Amino acid sequence: MRRTPHGWPLGFGAAALLLVTPFATVAAVSQSHGAARPPRTAAPAVNWALSGAATATTAESGYPASNAIDGNAGTDWCTSGWTGTLTVDLGQVRALDDLGITLDSASPSASASIELATTAGGWQQVPALRDVALDPGSPMYFPLPRRTSARYAELTVYSDTGADVCVGEFRAYGPDPAASGMALGADLSFTPQELAAGATFSYQGRQASPVTIMREAGANYVRMRLWVDPPPGYSNLASDLALARQVRANGMKIYLDIMYSDFWADPQHQNIPAAWQGQDLAQLTATVQSYTRQVISAFARQGTPVAMVSIGNEIRNGILWPAGEINCTGCGGWASFTQLLKAGVAGAQAGNPPGHKLLIMMHYDQGASFTLSSAFYSGLESYGVPFDVIGLSYYPVLGEPPISGLRANVDGLATEFGKPIVIAETQYPWTLANGNSPLGDGTGDFAWQTSQLDPGYPATPGGQLSFVTDELSILAQAPGGLGAGLFYWAPDWIPGVPWEPGAGIGSPNVNMTLFNFAGQALPSINIFANPAQVCERANPGSSPCVIGG
Repeated sequence: MRRTPHGWPLGFGAAALLLVTPFATVAAVSQSHGAARPPRTAAPAVNWALSGAATATTAESGYPASNAIDGNAGTDWCTSGWTGTLTVDLGQVRALDDLGITLDSASPSASASIELATTAGGWQQVPALRDVALDPGSPMYFPLPRRTSARYAELTVYSDTGADVCVGEFRAYGPDPAASGMALGADLSFTPQELAAGATFSYQGRQASPVTIMREAGANYVRMRLWVDPPPGYSNLASDLALARQVRANGMKIYLDIMYSDFWADPQHQNIPAAWQGQDLAQLTATVQSYTRQVISAFARQGTPVAMVSIGNEIRNGILWPAGEINCTGCGGWASFTQLLKAGVAGAQAGNPPGHKLLIMMHYDQGASFTLSSAFYSGLESYGVPFDVIGLSYYPVLGEPPISGLRANVDGLATEFGKPIVIAETQYPWTLANGNSPLGDGTGDFAWQTSQLDPGYPATPGGQLSFVTDELSILAQAPGGLGAGLFYWAPDWIPGVPWEPGAGIGSPNVNMTLFNFAGQALPSINIFANPAQVCERANPGSSPCVIGG
């Protein structure tokens, strides 16, 4: 990933519920070599409606009932008149905690009643869900009585103006015990720099490190990047080892993102480190293997062994250009690229201590394109590159297709390759305001206009929370239970640390963090929790509950 001083990146580096899958080893990593036992993660809430079926008494042409439960709040079921009823079959009786609704932002305000049933036709009215007010644009949540079980939900909407009502998403949240082993985390590579710069962070009124805060919010992993010889203060081996000790002290695991570059590496930049310049392919192959072995060994020696490692960051166009560059004239091509990848895998395995499970990820950036993702991973397999995990980046505000594209890709990759899938990087804005303006650094933010937003997900902490929990539910429904985890990128990169050293340079990501500009945790810090319960804590006693700006 490389940062640029205005609006758009040159290249942006950007769980499912563990059933019986190869990725179950994540939850059973050996505790040898001094590794701390990770905390038990409560089962995240899953939107069971996503795997259900929907019918409606009325639907406007092009806006069918199925759109209301497809995992994308930007696709609508619309009535063809002032009222209509949506019926959702969850497929089996489910334990439910809460319900959620997002009206299209262009929909008229409306009223609604919701009934539940365990058997077809046996409708039971929940008193608190009769004639409730619905406002367009923001995700809304409705708590249910304790120990509510249902297979069917029926939503009847009534327009307040007589115009058609459009529902972007109807959600039915309930726990899935199998989810307690999934990999949930965030990339906290900026934490050491932020703290060194004097930034402070707080959660529920208590000051703490982002590492501790993310753990309290439900994370069981921390992702950290590694550069070979970056500018002073940026993520090198020494700073990563220090961060790893904090991660271990908080009982979490380590996902290491090795960039094989001195600074930002992404689909547009994969520069050979200065110390490796002049080496031919054979020499680079040996260097990659030796370097990777030394890195993985260093983490193990201090009692913080790496649980998951990506060999390169967003390697769509190769690594170590031009020797390992692909899809270009006069560069190394796939054979050279995969030779370097195999060297990295061999080095990681050689440095990994006996008895410790290390998962190897190959990280691709176009998370909402099945056609491109499939071609990439097919190429890796055709050249015999060994790896355990498919890693995807997904940043819709940077021009990627909407979240329905992510769902199609996750489902397609799981079916084709049969490997666990992790969203290795994702972000969404909690505001379109520029947090850098008071600092006078002149750095534009990547997200600055409403046209960049996914419809159905406003630039608020509530929209941010809804977006990530929809991603998690998509992973939860992946074929074969192969959706395996999610990492939020740079939730702690608040104003104060620039994307590169220099006067007048700032961060273009400050409005996509999980903290406000002053370091106070937003409600969306709880991206791994039931969103309705998060909303209730932020706005006690409100129903429907909305997390605003």
